[in-house]
Amino acid sequence: MKSESVEKHFLPLLRKLANGEWFTSRASSCGLFPILYKSVTIETQTKLRRLYSKLCKDDTPMVRRSAFKHLGELANQLSRQHVTTGLIPIFLSLSQDSQDTVRLLSVRNCVDFAKILDDEEKIKFILPVVKKCVVDKSWKVRYMVAENFKNLCSALGSDVTNKELLSDFVKLSKDIETEVRTEVALRIADVCSLVSKEKIISDILPGVKLLVFDKSEHVRSALGTVIMGIAPRLEKEATTKYLLPFFLQLLKDQYPDVRLNIISKLDDVNKVIGIELLSKSLLSAIIELSEDKQWRVRLAIIEYMPLLCSELGEKFFNENLNALCMTWLSDSVYSIREAAVKILKQLTRIFGSKWAEENVLPEVLGLKKKSNYLYRMTTLLAISSLAEVLKEDVLTDKVLKVVIEMADDPVPNIKFNVAKTLKDIIPFVKPKVVQSVIKPCLQKLKKDKDPDVTHFASQALNKC
Repeated sequence: MKSESVEKHFLPLLRKLANGEWFTSRASSCGLFPILYKSVTIETQTKLRRLYSKLCKDDTPMVRRSAFKHLGELANQLSRQHVTTGLIPIFLSLSQDSQDTVRLLSVRNCVDFAKILDDEEKIKFILPVVKKCVVDKSWKVRYMVAENFKNLCSALGSDVTNKELLSDFVKLSKDIETEVRTEVALRIADVCSLVSKEKIISDILPGVKLLVFDKSEHVRSALGTVIMGIAPRLEKEATTKYLLPFFLQLLKDQYPDVRLNIISKLDDVNKVIGIELLSKSLLSAIIELSEDKQWRVRLAIIEYMPLLCSELGEKFFNENLNALCMTWLSDSVYSIREAAVKILKQLTRIFGSKWAEENVLPEVLGLKKKSNYLYRMTTLLAISSLAEVLKEDVLTDKVLKVVIEMADDPVPNIKFNVAKTLKDIIPFVKPKVVQSVIKPCLQKLKKDKDPDVTHFASQALNKC
């Protein structure tokens, strides 16, 4: 808008909202002040600052909350002098508000104001507010400190972080509220990225130890998602000495989510200390998870299997995990069988076609002898998935023969999946094989009494 339009239309609108009878109107006006401020005259700016100050002292907590929410945005539009003389007193007043929904916004404002003030002013105005928030009677305020701790450290600088804030972080790790401790656990790797290895060992790891043995599984689960991220900061020797016991403890946790979260971040620690030190503990955790009565837990460990294989290596997998993967192909839950089929393709990409020919195909092709047609279906699903990564001669000589035989299965579901599987194989075998072997089988299926079999056979024939 042109400046004259701002003065004529936008400014009256803002004043009308800010002086409205209903609190919803006054609360809505607060977000417009930072937008308007730079577009008006110096005289009008003075009036806007007074009006905003009035909103910050409003009797309704919702209005004060909205004003405090946008205070940092407004501070970025003001001169530094106006910030220190006008907004800092408002900031300090609202940080002691009787309502915790207002006070909790102190934390984000601390970050915004710290970016504007110099080092001396940060220590004078911002640090005391952070300290009060750490011990605030409302857990929501303490939670906000934990959530924004890395931003606070970055805004206040490394000296203040090392001398003042790390002790507060440890204090929050012992908080009586589970929500606060959970948030602290999630932020540990972030905070460690800002401090030295020595400070991590001396100040942070004692708090981490408490969280490893925390009574809440939510805290331990949150810690499991990030604790591996500390390893690169500590390097191999310190990780082996200090962190490895924590990893091993979490891998033995009674709650599956905790163990899963550790396993999901395995690549971080492998880069630092290697997988050998964890392999034995990992194996027992993986086996327990793979046999969990909750199928979603089994599904989660299946999805992590390609990561595990790339870290553990082919030999370890063949000796300890291959048989386990094959049992998933016969799981009673379809989602497990489907996921197992998908990871076979990923594992073949990691270990090679020869590995799949020797270790996977015998199991997959053996399922066609199962009496339950659902398991026979798994053979076809697996072949469709593997067709892209197997060698052509293996497809032609070993796999295709089994698929053609299954076209005589009495169950229509098997027959139309044979048609779908043949359609998937077509791009990966020679045209001669398509015409002499695949096409006659599809033509036979096209004459089937079942309309679904006929439909999918016709689709596959079009691809021939």
